[in-house]
Amino acid sequence: MILANKITEERKKNGWSQEELANQLGVSRQAVSKWESASSVPDLQRVLELSKLFGVTTDYLLKDEMGPEPVAERMVYDGEELRKVSMEEANAFLDLKEKGAEIVANATTLCIISPILLIVLGAISEDQILPVSEGVAAGAGLVFLLGLVAVAVYLFITYGIREDRMAHLEKESFETEYGVTGMVEEKRAFYEPVFAREMAIGVVLCILSVIPIVIAGTMNAADYICAFCVGFLLLIIAVGVSRIIRVSMIKGSYDTLLQEGEFSRKEKRMKKKTDVFTNAYWCLATAIYLGWSFWSERWDFTWILWVVAGVLYAALLGIVKVFVKKEE
Repeated sequence: MILANKITEERKKNGWSQEELANQLGVSRQAVSKWESASSVPDLQRVLELSKLFGVTTDYLLKDEMGPEPVAERMVYDGEELRKVSMEEANAFLDLKEKGAEIVANATTLCIISPILLIVLGAISEDQILPVSEGVAAGAGLVFLLGLVAVAVYLFITYGIREDRMAHLEKESFETEYGVTGMVEEKRAFYEPVFAREMAIGVVLCILSVIPIVIAGTMNAADYICAFCVGFLLLIIAVGVSRIIRVSMIKGSYDTLLQEGEFSRKEKRMKKKTDVFTNAYWCLATAIYLGWSFWSERWDFTWILWVVAGVLYAALLGIVKVFVKKEE
């Protein structure tokens, strides 16, 4: 059996389409199609990746006379065959998450600060502090808002595409090769003081962010001053949330490889059953937030929806989990 046939056979064994295999390898579907039709041959790096994905040796893939040979004995958990995670794959995952934490934190910051200019210009035009009409103020504010949101969405999407190659580590159970667990535990122990410090700073900043509003309220400040205070509030929240996201994603990468906390095998099974609710809930929350904000034009107030949505989500998710456990 030649390499082209082996790729086709192993892909079908795993129940993947050509497009699904291509996404895991970071190549186009056409590339996989050419491999399987023997029109082209994958390079050595792709052969190594195919070996890991299929759970076979590179010798089996490259030598026509060899039959299938597992890389290592596969473990089974709750009827599910577990794949092995190598030291190289674990380090690649940690590096991806560390870089991704910066991207996601920055994208979230852009979303939080996006309405600042709209709020400030709106107040300035109403109080006639500057010769700016309400139409011009609203237009400039909306352009700024949509521009920042567009950049944030671009960052989210591009990171999501890169992360998709290793999404199985967060969704599926697995076994790690010798030395991986020890390496991850050592890195996590070193990072825990950083995590504790940054989380504390982030939470404190979110709490202190309301101080400008409180001061403006007690002083009966003019509307444009209150608008600046709201902008300052959003800026402080953005800094605090950014710090929280960064350290949470990095620590989460360690928990993922150690399969602890929300990434334990038990929680992964539960998450698969609650994903539909989670996706529907946050899509609905986003739609309500945008609709309410554009309709009321109270961006300085509508952000509170995310606080309510977060608390409500935790409560509703707990109820959904109870029902899922009863069904089991």
